[in-house]
Amino acid sequence: MPKWTSSPNRSTLLALAILVGGLPSLVALRADELVVARPKREIVARCGEGYLELVDGYRVLHLKGSPYEMGYQHGVLLKDECRELLHHLTQVKAKEVSLEFMGMTVSPVQIIQMIFALQRPYVPPRYVEELEGLAAGADLPLQQAFVANSIPELFHCSGFALRSDLTESGSMLHGRVLDYGIDWRLQEFAVLVLAEPEGKIPFANITYTGFIGSVGGMNTQQVSIGEMGGRGAGKWAGTPMAFLVRRVLEEADSLDEAIEIFRDSRRTCEYYYVIADAEADDAVGLDGSADRFEVIKMGASHPRLPTPVPGTVLLSAGDRYGHLCRLVSDVRDTKEKFSFERARRLMDAPVAMKSNLHNVLFAPGLGKLWVANAGPNGEPAWQRKYYGFDINELLTTEPEGDAQVFELPSKEK
Repeated sequence: MPKWTSSPNRSTLLALAILVGGLPSLVALRADELVVARPKREIVARCGEGYLELVDGYRVLHLKGSPYEMGYQHGVLLKDECRELLHHLTQVKAKEVSLEFMGMTVSPVQIIQMIFALQRPYVPPRYVEELEGLAAGADLPLQQAFVANSIPELFHCSGFALRSDLTESGSMLHGRVLDYGIDWRLQEFAVLVLAEPEGKIPFANITYTGFIGSVGGMNTQQVSIGEMGGRGAGKWAGTPMAFLVRRVLEEADSLDEAIEIFRDSRRTCEYYYVIADAEADDAVGLDGSADRFEVIKMGASHPRLPTPVPGTVLLSAGDRYGHLCRLVSDVRDTKEKFSFERARRLMDAPVAMKSNLHNVLFAPGLGKLWVANAGPNGEPAWQRKYYGFDINELLTTEPEGDAQVFELPSKEK
């Protein structure tokens, strides 16, 4: 069962405020920040138990069932978007870019094909089945779906976690800044996937059409995760980063279990992570590179993170790390608290870079998140609108109305 607590309504908050000392307490709680306003929901299409809806105009894709069923639902419900984005990435953008690798100039597709061949033995079979379903639903060549889902391994961001005593809501907050690919049109195909995989933990994935892996999300057990890329090109013989993050979302019901997934897996390249567990009110920074494994506890010092702030995990690089530390320290030193809005502002420039593709603020203990995406003309995500989602509400209720219905075939078909 989900560990999320339900959101208090205003009447409940008012009663609570009076019980603990009158109306001034209500002002301190800032009830308007504890509640994500009820959004406009519009059903678009259904397939099996999955469906696509627009929430205040944002694509939200509900996937449910076996790996193949979830993949097929993804492919058929976002068929046009999948075909357009994957074609653009593998047939258009990839031909505009060349890379130096082992003294040769090669195309990204050539490298990605090699990466997938190296990683295929380490990809959990259920993800291969899901990609098969996606390709079938979107009527795409299977190899194109495989290649596109290996793209995150080519790119080599910032993140933070704030303990509950530092926040106005009294619940842990986790921020994730993604700084790459702003010129690959990914932001035009942003989608929030709410997945209920058979026999696994339901989770929210901040992703793009056609991609089944994850670079950031949270699950109903109050665990959230965000990735930060580094170097390590060539160290690709292992489980792709995006599938390890996906495993955390659908398998880990605690911080320890999330750490164990990385520790016990064959990892690739150079990647860092912020992982938070709101129920335990704890978080870590993790170096989960191909040839290193190190856990940095909340508030701990590290040679690469020399300015620890008690009650936090702060991951970034260079001047951006220093700026993030100063912003958090200034608030903590004044004994003020982080509202949702103040926490979101931690992800503004210069912490975010010019290539700021998306920013996400997770409140995993409340089952809420806020996401902003880069603009179609390259405007960084931090300058754009944040969309708020109550994941508990979206998972437990469905929008009303007629919708196009697609048949869900068995894998044998």
